[in-house]
Amino acid sequence: MSSEQNKVILRAEHISKTYGEKKVLEDISIHLEQGELVSLLGVSGSGKTTLFNVLSGIIPPDEGKVYLKDQDVTSTPGSISYMLQKDLLLPHKKVIDNVALPLVLKGVKKAEAREKANPLFAEFGLEGTQYQYPSGGMRQRAALLRTYLSSSGVALLDEPFSALDTLTKASVHKWYLEVMQHIDLSTLFITHDIDEAILLSDRIYILNGTPGTIKDEIVIQERKPRA
Repeated sequence: MSSEQNKVILRAEHISKTYGEKKVLEDISIHLEQGELVSLLGVSGSGKTTLFNVLSGIIPPDEGKVYLKDQDVTSTPGSISYMLQKDLLLPHKKVIDNVALPLVLKGVKKAEAREKANPLFAEFGLEGTQYQYPSGGMRQRAALLRTYLSSSGVALLDEPFSALDTLTKASVHKWYLEVMQHIDLSTLFITHDIDEAILLSDRIYILNGTPGTIKDEIVIQERKPRA
């Protein structure tokens, strides 16, 4: 195996999906390398979220395979971490228990799950919020920390910053790129925002049409951080 292949942490090969009479995805092949942020850019209805549902194992593809570190994880929920547009934090649970919830669901005892989550709070800009209840600006970071904690090094993010105002979004963009680099996280990212895709991405896949197909792959050469 070449050194280039060794860098690939996630790949999808020839993914197709049909709902009833409607074909949503056709012959999608994409990959994500270690440490990359790759955006999936396309209009509403082009199949971006359906593709993420397939990659995360929530729904099976009609055709094609998904590999994580060369292991076939097709139709295997829990292998790849997935953060939806809504943070889905539980308001009656403290932040640390929201963050540690994926570990508890996998059978880890509550005290041990808290112990694993706690050291990461400082890195995610959440130190001191562990025993508060989720509110305001902490929610997005807490949801991202929860995603990372169950991520196996790969995170699927479906428009995670779309609800933020422009100033807050700029700050969170800078913070997320710094966190990604520090913890060696690889990210596949859905967005409708062309500027956001160019600002954050190493590569951009253009998904378009009905059914959705990959129309282009754009490599962003300019070094980060970008203006």
